[in-house]
Amino acid sequence: MFKLTSLNLNGIRSAASKGVLEWLDQSRPDCICVQEIKAQAADIADKFESIGELKGHFHFAQKKGYSGVGVYTRHEPSDVVIGYGSGEFDAEGRYVETRFDTPGRKLSIISAYFPSGSSGDLRQQAKFRFLAEFHMQLMKLKAERDFILCGDVNIAHQQIDLKNWRSNQKNSGFLPEEREWMTKLLHTTDPTGGLVDVYRQLQPTATDNCYTWWSNRGQAYANNVGWRLDYHLATPALAALAKTEEIYKSQKFSDHAPITVGYDFKL
Repeated sequence: MFKLTSLNLNGIRSAASKGVLEWLDQSRPDCICVQEIKAQAADIADKFESIGELKGHFHFAQKKGYSGVGVYTRHEPSDVVIGYGSGEFDAEGRYVETRFDTPGRKLSIISAYFPSGSSGDLRQQAKFRFLAEFHMQLMKLKAERDFILCGDVNIAHQQIDLKNWRSNQKNSGFLPEEREWMTKLLHTTDPTGGLVDVYRQLQPTATDNCYTWWSNRGQAYANNVGWRLDYHLATPALAALAKTEEIYKSQKFSDHAPITVGYDFKL
């Protein structure tokens, strides 16, 4: 069983101070995709380059203390792709792809961090540009190889994916255009779709148990007023191998919870 975790750290140094390294030592994933590391290469060096037996591969944002993604893996990749060729968004540190290719297989594990539009219209428009651009990237990739994308997508797809869906229909993360983007991406017969929401494949009706993010305002975490923003998105062949899922909420390393899926394959 290949154990794959995704977690938005909301700062790797902050998460480390709250016990995430000890949790990883106990949970022992084969690979963890992290987002919002909020660090530069110099901050990672000699401290977070590896976590236990997992070696890290990173895409840092040019802006200090902002964004950044990584993949920590127990297995050595055959190749690592930093960024997806975006003139606008690669500077923000949003994409790292680790490839584990063999003569008979092309397989990637990707950590991605989608923009949030919650700070205002300018960033929401940037998010829409990212979605349009990134959809093309995912379709190109799907035509060439199997992959699992783990990340903070910053979109709750369905009403069951957030607690207060009625009052959030005009808010970033649950806008009709964002939800339509996800629907298209996950469409089973449309050639411009075809990816699988792995958690929903395993837990098609989960509501309160599915949330992975809680606002720091009020008592959102204590009252489980959450959103499902963190995903495993996979090509069908790999999604079919998903057997187990767990969202770990018992200890708060971040404003997000880790989501782990067990896949019936080996790298």
